[in-house]
Amino acid sequence: MAVPISNVTRRVVYAPSGAGGAGPYAFTFEILANTDIAVFKDDVLLTLTTHYTVSIAANGTGSVTITAAGLALSPVSPTQYAIVGNRTIARATDFTTGGDFFANTLNDELDQQTIFAQQNAEGLQRALVAPQTDPTTIDMVLPRAADRANKTLAFDANGDPTLGISAADIANASTYATNAANSATAAASSASSASSSASSATSSASTATAQASSATASASSATSSASSASTSASNASSSASSASTSASNASTSATNAAASASTATTQATNAAASASSAASAQSAAEAARDSALAAYDNFDDRYLGAKSSDPALDNDGNALLAGALYYNTTVPEMRLYTGSAWVAAYVSGAGFVAQSSSTGSAYLPAGTTAQRDGTPSAGYLRFNSSLAKFEGYNGTAWSSVGGGATGGGGDTVFYENTRTVTTNYSITASNSAHSVGPITINSGITVTIPSGARWVVL
Repeated sequence: MAVPISNVTRRVVYAPSGAGGAGPYAFTFEILANTDIAVFKDDVLLTLTTHYTVSIAANGTGSVTITAAGLALSPVSPTQYAIVGNRTIARATDFTTGGDFFANTLNDELDQQTIFAQQNAEGLQRALVAPQTDPTTIDMVLPRAADRANKTLAFDANGDPTLGISAADIANASTYATNAANSATAAASSASSASSSASSATSSASTATAQASSATASASSATSSASSASTSASNASSSASSASTSASNASTSATNAAASASTATTQATNAAASASSAASAQSAAEAARDSALAAYDNFDDRYLGAKSSDPALDNDGNALLAGALYYNTTVPEMRLYTGSAWVAAYVSGAGFVAQSSSTGSAYLPAGTTAQRDGTPSAGYLRFNSSLAKFEGYNGTAWSSVGGGATGGGGDTVFYENTRTVTTNYSITASNSAHSVGPITINSGITVTIPSGARWVVL
């Protein structure tokens, strides 16, 4: 079904509507068959006829209606339905040399090519590509799959893709940050314990001054507390060192994360440039399509194809152009329009007398008497090689053609005739004939002399 293909995006997205979300959901891009689209319920690809039906209008646009099975399919309460162009990219027709060249077949092929270009353009608008203003030497090839597995994508100083941090690096950064926080908490706790121990030692020393009887015991207790405080301080220092290392690791991870964010920004810019390139490619494809259609229309106005009779209008219903051609299947022959009438475009050479290349003489058929036509018509002319003379058929018999008498030099003295009648002959009515004998009439041969005519034999 050939239809004009509009310059539209081959994708449309709807929030659920209609009875229970069944739609219908219209699409404004043209399709050639109901299999030319794909329908998604959120991220779930639906199946034609099972989950939805397609209605196509005469202009190629149409609508999608979700079936009961489609409504029941998970998710039962979707957030959106997406309808996208999804025609299988293939060549449906192969034109052969000397074969038929129909407008509807060419239109179908051109429609398909335009649909494929629009589908690709819509996909490119969603892809990551380099902008048109990038250096021509940029290498956008990704690292090998085995190398980039479980890693982020980064870019080197030239803007070329390179490997970023791995999933393990990200997990380690998270672990380091957690450890740093835990170490800081432990250090704070140890410092608090040391402070409490020092306070206890001061209090004990004050008590020893006031109470001499228990000074020795209190001093011993103070010494023990001071030792504990020193150990706690040492532990706090170690915890602080661990916290510093974890914090450094966390800072490195944060730097990597910032680099990844910068990379994402660059990729977004590249995607925008790719969308612009896709739009340019689409415009070029549409211009090529229009040019091809115009060329075909011009050709279609000149060669009208095979028809059973002379057409009065061209294939578009317009007035005929002088020089138009078509093949008449009834005659059959190729015919040319002169501007006012149809005439044969060529005439077979079999119906003409050939001309020699040296003297300009005409070639007449030549043969023996036995090779004469079995059923001749009046006006036949040939050279009889048996009689060495030209002869013509007058409607009833063969007779000599011109020549007159011949002789030496320019003399016209002698008339010669053969002396054996080998073929039935009738003297033309109201005419007479003469021959130089003796004359022999072969057995079974008849010479007819009409009433009033004479045949004189000398």
